[in-house]
Amino acid sequence: MSNPQRYTLRPRRSPKGSDSKPGLAKDAPVLFFKSFLERPMEVGSIIPSSRFLERRVARNAGLDQARIVVELGPGTGGTTQALLRSLRPDATLLAIEINPRLAKRVRERISDPRLIVHCGSAENIPGALAAHALGAPDAVISGIPFSTMPRPVALAILRSIRDCLAPTGCFVAYQVRDRVAVLARQVFGKPSHMELEVRNVPPMRVWRYDAGSSAAVASALRSPRLR
Repeated sequence: MSNPQRYTLRPRRSPKGSDSKPGLAKDAPVLFFKSFLERPMEVGSIIPSSRFLERRVARNAGLDQARIVVELGPGTGGTTQALLRSLRPDATLLAIEINPRLAKRVRERISDPRLIVHCGSAENIPGALAAHALGAPDAVISGIPFSTMPRPVALAILRSIRDCLAPTGCFVAYQVRDRVAVLARQVFGKPSHMELEVRNVPPMRVWRYDAGSSAAVASALRSPRLR
């Protein structure tokens, strides 16, 4: 699922161990806008995420200690680069993008051995992890717009997140609206905390849900797939 708020228009220095190709980065806004016109329901915001929001997301997800991280909807790779800057040298970032053209662009744009770009749906995160021989992630990060997707799809994605997380893992969502909090209550219970980042246009809320919460565990035990 594409996510324009995951693309940053401001040129930045590539993280150590990664290489962002300037020509592809320059063309990214055009490609992203075309993707927005084609699939507007998959767009959370047409304004790029600020560095303040990116840092807040990374901090809430504990990326400095994570070994396996999943990003849902990398778009053209702006926030993907920010996540890579926060990850440790031996970590792996699996970016799941449903739009084949955007997935191809992220692969071409970012050269980092820690990054794996998977073209597929966020409804099947366990399948994407298995396809690349990856274990349970320490964090799943998502800016995809839960407020615009059908309720069954949104719940399927949330259950996919819950079912794949490591026992001490977390789900971090950054959204303009609170739809994800309403839906996640059925899957994760209450968030461990929520923060508001006002230095972003528009202001964005960041929620964190822990896999080990009693509500998440109880919900997982009730899941038909786990019986």
